[in-house]
Amino acid sequence: MLGLMQDQPLLISSLIEFAERHHGDAEIVSRRVEGDLHRTTWSGIAARSRKVANALDEDKLLQSDRVATLAWNGYRHLELYYGVSGSGRVIHTINPRLHPDQIAWIANHAEDQILCFDLSFLPLVQAVHARCTTIRRWVALCDADKLPADSGVPNLVSYEAWIAPQSDEYDWPDMDENSASGMCYTSGTTGNPKAALYSHRSTVLHAYAAALPDVMCLTARDSVLPVVPMFHVNAWGIPYSAALVGCKLVFPGPGLDGKSVFELIENEKVTFAAGVPTVWQMMLGHMDANALRFSTLNRTVIGGSACPPAMINAFQQKFGVNVLHAWGMTEMSPLGTLCTLKNKHLAMPADKQTAIRMKQGRAIFGVDMKIVGEDGKDLPWDGKTYGDLLVRGPWVVKEYFKGEGGDPLVRDAQGRGWFPTGDVATIDEDGFLQITDRSKDVIKSGGEWISSIDIENIAVAHPAIAMAACIGVAHPKWDERPVVAVVKKPGAEVTRDELLAFYTGKTAKWQIPDDVIFVEAIPIGATGKILKTRLREQLHDYKLPTSAA
Repeated sequence: MLGLMQDQPLLISSLIEFAERHHGDAEIVSRRVEGDLHRTTWSGIAARSRKVANALDEDKLLQSDRVATLAWNGYRHLELYYGVSGSGRVIHTINPRLHPDQIAWIANHAEDQILCFDLSFLPLVQAVHARCTTIRRWVALCDADKLPADSGVPNLVSYEAWIAPQSDEYDWPDMDENSASGMCYTSGTTGNPKAALYSHRSTVLHAYAAALPDVMCLTARDSVLPVVPMFHVNAWGIPYSAALVGCKLVFPGPGLDGKSVFELIENEKVTFAAGVPTVWQMMLGHMDANALRFSTLNRTVIGGSACPPAMINAFQQKFGVNVLHAWGMTEMSPLGTLCTLKNKHLAMPADKQTAIRMKQGRAIFGVDMKIVGEDGKDLPWDGKTYGDLLVRGPWVVKEYFKGEGGDPLVRDAQGRGWFPTGDVATIDEDGFLQITDRSKDVIKSGGEWISSIDIENIAVAHPAIAMAACIGVAHPKWDERPVVAVVKKPGAEVTRDELLAFYTGKTAKWQIPDDVIFVEAIPIGATGKILKTRLREQLHDYKLPTSAA
């Protein structure tokens, strides 16, 4: 027997229709590349999204054709999110921090038909456009009078001139909810990038889950600042969840320095912000230097890489901002876990609550996870046993676009497919996940595992250290031993012995690094993550001190 409910597909167009009808006057504020602030509403975004859809029809794009973007967070980018996917095409956000060779490869592999870009990325477009063989229209996200007279890009058109002739009336098509809606390539730290291809169904389900009270807890009363870029995993799904609840959105554009972000938070009365640790580090530094405080911000979700405990403590204890530690992947749309306390934890002392908040959190509904050993068998959830983390769910990839990399899934005894995340983790009795390393970065010393993330977090807790990266170095007796590469804060001083002494009492003695390597900079990838493969290359000739060997 089937249920007697109406059969309506889960489509991205339904999100923008809902936002327009029920929250049409909620503001969308954007700092533009031009430097000014632009204000519109959900109704304005919806109307212009329909103009985008009509422009795509006029350009004769077929269903599932790809439209690429090289753009900051802003209202035009948001219009493309809905106009492209809502009309049945695929929005393909490209990370402008990638190397030009990678960008050209990605555009060709995706077979992009149109590429829309902010003018700050014109030099990048000039460098790659001749190599992008499938793109037949280049659109600069600007007013017609801001279009460069001699861009060097053939037939370049401004976004406003492109959509201006179009009607803002459009009937969003009905389609299979499993149709492709969005595409995002991995950063490609090994080999060529691979693309996660999202569907309307997976995106809408993810939007629902992300807005839940124990996740981002988004409401129509929030003013939300997604610092996390729209060119990386759809800004963690916030542009979709925001439409679902009808909240105010505040886009930072290219202004990601600490001063600009803080001023935007204060001026637009932001209550919720999302970003990676590197951005928050700049903002907290600006606040400390100028004795500033927040007046409205009450919570922030931090992900992309492990958040240092010192940052969580600064937000919560100094500024009264609740930190929601999160974990996810491009292949997971991206949310997998988010850290909020359970009722049983509320009576715990503050230090024990903080210890829980340091973890990446609990699986949100829609995500199943487990840890397995080298034999593939499930490992216990005791908060101590390390294992390879596997996930499954309706917004987790089953394969990559064009079958790149073959079948990535691991099958269990029931034949169900699990995606191997490449992370090593523990899960405690309450289901709280703690990422201890990437599988390729884990340090095995004398048969025991050492978490490089723990070593790094202790280092950056030292007042003289700005950044740290821990890697394993070959050892004749223990196979591997940890060393930590660090970048000192400007004007700060600390010696090797002082930093090693700082570890005493904070971790087991055998886990303390054997050496400290002072470096000018630590290599960072396009998504803000430390590139340990490149760090190992830089330290290829490094030898452990004789005292350690």
